[in-house]
Amino acid sequence: MQLFFNPSINSNTKEFTFDKSESKHIAKVLRKSEGDLLNITNGKGVFFEVLILDSNPKKCMGKIITETPGDQLMYTLHLAVAPTKLNDRYEWFLEKATEIGITEITPILCDHSERKIIKLERFEKKIQSAMKQSLKAYLPKLNKATTFNDFLKLQKKNPQQKLIAHCEETTKQSLKSVLKKRAHTTILIGPEGDFSIDEINKSIGAGFIPVSLGKSRLRTETAAVVVCHSVSFINEND
Repeated sequence: MQLFFNPSINSNTKEFTFDKSESKHIAKVLRKSEGDLLNITNGKGVFFEVLILDSNPKKCMGKIITETPGDQLMYTLHLAVAPTKLNDRYEWFLEKATEIGITEITPILCDHSERKIIKLERFEKKIQSAMKQSLKAYLPKLNKATTFNDFLKLQKKNPQQKLIAHCEETTKQSLKSVLKKRAHTTILIGPEGDFSIDEINKSIGAGFIPVSLGKSRLRTETAAVVVCHSVSFINEND
């Protein structure tokens, strides 16, 4: 099944036009023609079956035939992850997290962050591609990059489960022992140099619980994917 993405369509849409890039892909690469069917999601939880009315490679037009609700996660997971030094590692995390199941992502700039410039447009494309590849109906929300301190301010009144994964030899609980099913969870993942002691203390003051991801020291992107899978795993029977 080939899945396309169009955020502008909804239940009231009857006919619409694909953008130039997708029109070319449909007509030239997939060699679709009038009368063929395509599958599309708007990233808001709905799959649409579309009948091609015009397979013009510059302006492909379609008509919505049916709509079907997609499966929604029975939990929410917001990962605030420090950008990695190499962009491709962060993009790998975004891709895998989207495939596994995540609802929101915020790049956070920390004391030890080596990368300060974030290209959200490129990240957004990676998430969209992973959503389509994994046949999901919901597009994870990608927030603008923010500083660690500003993120804590926003989360201070968040009454839901809040965790911070770090490598310092301090009192921590295992991730699996604190995760709750069907919960709204926010988890902080630090940069290659880990969170600073000051950041860890500030997060605890803001209500975050320190957790361990095991004995191995993990890269930022690996830690983020481990967390994502752990949350998915405890909810898989729901």
